[in-house]
Amino acid sequence: MDCELLLDDLNDAQREAVTAPDGAVLVLAGAGSGKTRVLTRRIAWVMATDDLPPERVLAVTFTNKAAAEMRSRLERLLGRPAGPLWIGTFHGLTHRLLRIHTEAARLPAGFQILDSDDQARLLRRIVRELGYDEKRWPARQIANIIYRTKDEGHKLGELEHGNAPYERDLAHILAAYEKTCERAGLVDFSELLLRTTRLLLEQPDIAAHYQARFRHLLVDEFQDTNTIQYLWLRALAGKTIQPFVVGDDDQSIYGWRGARIENVQRLQHDFAPVRVVRLEQNYRSSGNILNAANALIAKNSERLGKTLWTAGAPGAPIELYAASDDRDEAAHAVARIERWVHEGGSNEDAVILYRANAQSRVFEETFMARGIPYRVYGGLRFFERAEIKDTLAYLRLVTRREDDAAFERIVNLPARGIGARTLETLRATARQENISLWQAAVRANTVLGTRANHALAGFIELIERLSAGVTSRLADTGATPGALGEAIEYMITASGLDAHYRRPDDEQAESRLENLAELVSAASEFIAEPELSPLTAFLAQAALEAGDTQAGDESNAVKLMTLHAAKGLEFPLVLITGLEEGLFPHQKSIDTPRGLEEERRLFYVGMTRTRAQLVLSYAEQRRLHGQLHYARPSRFLLELPPEAITQAGPRRLSPGVSNPASPAIRLGRRVRHRSFGEGVVLEQQGNGAHLRIKVAFENGGTKWLVAALARLEPIA
Repeated sequence: MDCELLLDDLNDAQREAVTAPDGAVLVLAGAGSGKTRVLTRRIAWVMATDDLPPERVLAVTFTNKAAAEMRSRLERLLGRPAGPLWIGTFHGLTHRLLRIHTEAARLPAGFQILDSDDQARLLRRIVRELGYDEKRWPARQIANIIYRTKDEGHKLGELEHGNAPYERDLAHILAAYEKTCERAGLVDFSELLLRTTRLLLEQPDIAAHYQARFRHLLVDEFQDTNTIQYLWLRALAGKTIQPFVVGDDDQSIYGWRGARIENVQRLQHDFAPVRVVRLEQNYRSSGNILNAANALIAKNSERLGKTLWTAGAPGAPIELYAASDDRDEAAHAVARIERWVHEGGSNEDAVILYRANAQSRVFEETFMARGIPYRVYGGLRFFERAEIKDTLAYLRLVTRREDDAAFERIVNLPARGIGARTLETLRATARQENISLWQAAVRANTVLGTRANHALAGFIELIERLSAGVTSRLADTGATPGALGEAIEYMITASGLDAHYRRPDDEQAESRLENLAELVSAASEFIAEPELSPLTAFLAQAALEAGDTQAGDESNAVKLMTLHAAKGLEFPLVLITGLEEGLFPHQKSIDTPRGLEEERRLFYVGMTRTRAQLVLSYAEQRRLHGQLHYARPSRFLLELPPEAITQAGPRRLSPGVSNPASPAIRLGRRVRHRSFGEGVVLEQQGNGAHLRIKVAFENGGTKWLVAALARLEPIA
């Protein structure tokens, strides 16, 4: 292989990284700077210049897709298969090591991997066998404790437990889980990394074998590594292997999942001296977008620092649209995409990005109304999500007791002791007597035991009570806007679904609850045709929207996805929506510097997905939980350089009193009113002429004031 051919199409920084001499290397690869090219060329370069066989190189990626792409590129460069090369994900590579060293790892030769669903079922069984309340000990909550413990590098038995009843019960459950896994030869995902790390640390001869075998260790997306992943890398490298890692601290957006951005600093300490190479030339976005992204991310204090640039043209300015509400925002997004297509683009060029999955619902409805194909990525369409289908099943059974599919879905949701055997008995009765499952349940006292009968009686009573409650609320409020939303909100709470999905420490709990709140919002806005009842019409629309109108994988469809799901992708037209305080940045992240900086990195990631045109939007009003809320523009919008932005539509984002980040009037600031005296700003709603400010006055009590009329004076 001609080594110089590997360098011909690289820029100076890429070439420096690929040809770096022996020693630890940290490549800070900015968005769109060619990091995958650098990784594959580095592998090919060291194999060629050091005359190394593939089996002496180990490369770690975060996804199987990335591993396959890297292997494919490398084989094209080498002109031959790279079979012996160790390339894969953290879990894949640690699994491979454990299979080789089962005895040393104290595992049976035929050990099996326990996936998340099987783990949840096992934990539910253990909780039942120990006689604990499953509602108090949800399987997902326990699984999260296991995950967090092992991902921080600790065995379950090393957890310190006090004498409080909760701690004692948790210790019993975890001990039973460990014993069951050991007896059955089961290893969960976190255990793969933990056990392999302990193996390398406790068996020096095995560690020395791999430190002699692997000449080079390369890691992709290093900023996303968690504690145990870093510990495994350090144990594998020892004092022999100097790692070559590629990452971008400005794109670290998975702190909520355990990623530790401080691993970048740990690397520089543990493997000092570390050569740092910055890839700053961007091959994706225009100069205007990069300048805005650089200005934004510069607000973060904990970063190593780099500035993206492009040799290309400045490009079009960033468009900013201030919508009156979320429906206006969706209508503008669709109109902007239609204009793009009219000017020669295509639907598949466009992506709509949002902070929370629940935001997709209004966009989906608008696309359907306009007949534009779309596809939701990184999640199900709104009406296909489990928590939405569960709620709709309750509503369907409340409306029509003969709905067997709805009955089967919710008869034991939340869990109420109605198991598979009971359900099969009901099915047999229904078949024999040609009746519905509901009718079979009503008659079940002749064929079932006392416990099953009691559980079914409770379910029947619940549905009757829900039916009466929903009917009463719809009757009391008539056709008043929001009536259907109020009825569904009652049903979600009274059915126990709200409590069922409000699981502590469950990573999906917040998203599920947001989706349920969005369902209430959808129902509150819904207007039924005169000849149909609101509930019947709403259920019909939900069924239609959950049909097959979504475009296929290869069709000319607009993409909808969360900002997290968009990482690593790129699109000609990017629309980032919902840029409002409390939504983006998210309310849970606003109060901590660390959380706020991660939210800013997430916005940076979204901006740098853009190849041609970036459109930003926020809504002055947004319907949440069935109620209209005044929204404030995201502070991130005012961190962008004004010269990079052109504002579309009749509304304008203005600096000064109308902005929550204004130095003049902001939350917590002391102000003076000509009549009420001095006070402290507690809250703000709306913006511009609609901005209202809540002030706690020392002598005048707490008052809401219209900012444009109040003439509040900030006190230094």
